[in-house]
Amino acid sequence: MSEPRTLLTGLVLGESPRWHDGRLWLCDWGAQELIAVGPDGAGPEVVLRVPAFPFCIDWLPDGRLLIVDGSGRRLLRRDGDGPPVTHADLGPLSDRPWNEVVADGRGNAYVNGVGFDLMAGEAPAPGLLALVTPDGAVRRVAGDLAFPNGMAVTPDGSTLIVAESYAGRLTAFRIEPDGSLADRRVWAAVEGSAPDGICLDAEGALWYADVPNRACVRVREGGEVLARVESELGCFSCALGGEDGRTLYVTAAEWPGAADGTRSGRLLAVPAPAPRAPAPRAPAPRAQGPAGAPG
Repeated sequence: MSEPRTLLTGLVLGESPRWHDGRLWLCDWGAQELIAVGPDGAGPEVVLRVPAFPFCIDWLPDGRLLIVDGSGRRLLRRDGDGPPVTHADLGPLSDRPWNEVVADGRGNAYVNGVGFDLMAGEAPAPGLLALVTPDGAVRRVAGDLAFPNGMAVTPDGSTLIVAESYAGRLTAFRIEPDGSLADRRVWAAVEGSAPDGICLDAEGALWYADVPNRACVRVREGGEVLARVESELGCFSCALGGEDGRTLYVTAAEWPGAADGTRSGRLLAVPAPAPRAPAPRAPAPRAQGPAGAPG
């Protein structure tokens, strides 16, 4: 792999990068800014100020933006250029900060809660996964996760993958027609790593960012390492994008310095061996057998 190029400097703590509508979007948690930049880092624009820590983003299939207000325990939605509104109240499921979000092809959103307040120095506790349906209804769909972090839905909409940072593993669930999660399994054990943000590519491999090991790693299901990108800073998250989908974007920063507001954060870019995976689609209805029984 090539050495990563630096596209942006002066970030506090960049997280949750997403390629959308021809630009790379990222959340600077420390500055409380949602930023969008061109493929080569040109024209950085502060799209929105989000007074929350943490906050993460994804888009619904219809193009509306979702924002996790982690400290406010809400999932926000932005319709067009208007101000964000509450899409769902996450507080009844957990009074601890909420973290990442990913949307599927049906318009469902999955949001994870770490289960403890890291920044307040609380002892680790099991995290959870919540489902937010298109009408804003919320329910718990998984628990007992060891610091759930980055998430991705496979292009066929059948599988949700979540990084468990404190367990050194990537965990997969089958997505049921009603959005529930089933058949929990280890997608890949990455012992000695702390997988943070993740993204899928078109060959079915997955990139994960690793803060303590200062790297981004490409693995296939089962755990075989296919590529590795080293950094002098901790790697917090990653996304594939660019005009041909073959650029790996990485948000990196010095840790724990970023927690104190130090602007060590950077946006890095490196050519990737495979393009980004297509957006998740809504799975086809299951075939029906005789008399309406499942086929």
